[in-house]
Amino acid sequence: MAAVTQCVRSALRPRYPLLSFSLRTSPRLLCVATQQKNTGQNLEEDQSQSQNEQKVEPTSAEKMLTEEKAKLEEQLKEVTDKYKRALADAENVRQRSQKLVEEAKLYGIQSFCKDLLEVADILEKATESVPKEEIKDENPHLKSLYEGLVMTEVQIQKVFKKHGLLRLNPVGAKFDPYEHEALFHAPMEGKEPGTIALVSKIGYKLHGRTLRPALVGVVKDA
Repeated sequence: MAAVTQCVRSALRPRYPLLSFSLRTSPRLLCVATQQKNTGQNLEEDQSQSQNEQKVEPTSAEKMLTEEKAKLEEQLKEVTDKYKRALADAENVRQRSQKLVEEAKLYGIQSFCKDLLEVADILEKATESVPKEEIKDENPHLKSLYEGLVMTEVQIQKVFKKHGLLRLNPVGAKFDPYEHEALFHAPMEGKEPGTIALVSKIGYKLHGRTLRPALVGVVKDA
């Protein structure tokens, strides 16, 4: 202690003569100064430790915020996927509904057309039943009747065509089960097997869909 006091006195004597005098007269001041210095160091250490603790706490809070952000992003992704699927389902329903409406417009008259086909069949049979050799000027009544039947048949076929109803008269064509109904199969010379040799009843298609299949006779191998 004496050596420390002597060192401090020699260091402070040139610049602080009063402090050197005080230390010479009261050695306890050195101990007080040393304690104050140690107290200041301890205070600085406590502040540094407190700052470190404060630095750790925000890191934990940031971790919680990051986890919460990840959860919210996952929820947002799920909601977005559900929203997109709902939009896709709604669009599919809209397209199906539109298709049904269009088909109803096209094929809503098929029952009415089927009924008219019977009228067309009767007109055709009536026209075919008139003997061609009797259609002469000498027989004007029969001739006028025949011409009227022909004109009526032509006109009704125009109306059918206007509304998408077309005749199927497939003589010589390949047999198609979607368009033809086979009444019989018979071998015929000069005819290719699988082709139609005879049409018993004309068929019809409505906008490309078979409304009534043609009743036909099909050639088979001998």
